[in-house]
Amino acid sequence: MSKRAGKHHYLIGNDTRNSSDLELDTRLEQLLSEKMHGISFSAYNKGQKPGDEVTLDQVKHRMALLEPHFNWVRSFSTTQGNEHIPKVAHAMGMKTLIGAWLGKDADKNRLEIENLIALANDGVVDVAAVGNEVLYRGDLEESELLEFMSEVRERVPSQVPIGYVDAYYEFEDRPNVTAACDVLLTNCYPFWEGCALPYATLYMQDMYRRVIKVAQGKRVIVSETGWPSSGGTFYGAESSLQGAYLYFLRAMEWAAEENIEMFYFASFDEGWKVSGEAGEGDVGAHWGLWDEEERFKYSRII
Repeated sequence: MSKRAGKHHYLIGNDTRNSSDLELDTRLEQLLSEKMHGISFSAYNKGQKPGDEVTLDQVKHRMALLEPHFNWVRSFSTTQGNEHIPKVAHAMGMKTLIGAWLGKDADKNRLEIENLIALANDGVVDVAAVGNEVLYRGDLEESELLEFMSEVRERVPSQVPIGYVDAYYEFEDRPNVTAACDVLLTNCYPFWEGCALPYATLYMQDMYRRVIKVAQGKRVIVSETGWPSSGGTFYGAESSLQGAYLYFLRAMEWAAEENIEMFYFASFDEGWKVSGEAGEGDVGAHWGLWDEEERFKYSRII
C-alpha cells in the first residue's frame, strides 16, 4: 500500500455524500446479485501478524465467508501457512492471484519463490505475482526483481501469466519491469495521495488508465484499491465508515460496469498494520470489509 511522496491532492471540497443507508444497501444487493471480481485475502486472526503460522482450518473458515461474494482471491505470501490459500480457494471453486512476498531476506525470498513455482505447477495459481511493492519500499534493486521474474516465467506453466504488484506510477517509471510482465498488477490508492472522497473514484480510474496506456495491450488488473473506515485523515482524504462504504460501492460498480478486473483491499481489518514495518498509523487497522471479529462492517445484508 503506497504513499507517494510529494504527490498529494488537496481537494477538500464539499462532501456530497447524501445517500441513505437504504440506498447504499440497495446498491450492495445489486452487486451481490452476481459475484464481485476479487478480494485481497488475510487469514490472520485477531492478535496475529505476518510471521505467525496460519493454519489450514483458519484459511478454510475465512475463505468460506468470502466465497459467496467473490470469484477471485488474492494472497500475499506462499509461506508460513499461506500456501494453503490457493489450494483452499481452488477447492471452493475460486480463482487465485498468488503472490510471493519478497524483501531483504535472501533465504526467505528463495523459499517464497520456490513455493510459488510449486503451487503454480500444482495447478492452483491462475496469476502469479512476483513481489509486492518491493521497488516502492526499496527492498530490492530493479535488476534483482527482474531476475526473479525471469526465473518464475521460465519455471511455471506457460498458461499461467506472471506479473509484479506495485503502485500505478512504477509501471510508467520502470519500462523494463513493465516489459517483463505478462500482466500488470497495479495498486491504486487515492487515499494515500490525499484525494478527498468526492473525487476519489475518478482519480482511481485515472490511475488505472495511466497503466493501460503503458501496458501496450497487455492485461491490467487493479490488484489493490480501498478506503479506510476509521483512523483519521491523510491531507484531503478522510477516513469514515460511510465514506469507506461509498468508495467500495463506487469502485466495485465501476469494475462490474466496465469489466475491470479488480481486487478490493481488504477482506478483514488487520490490527498489526498500525505500527512496525507496515507503519500506516491508525488507519492501517481499518481497511477491511469485515472487522477483526469477522462482522461485515457496512450492512446487515451480509
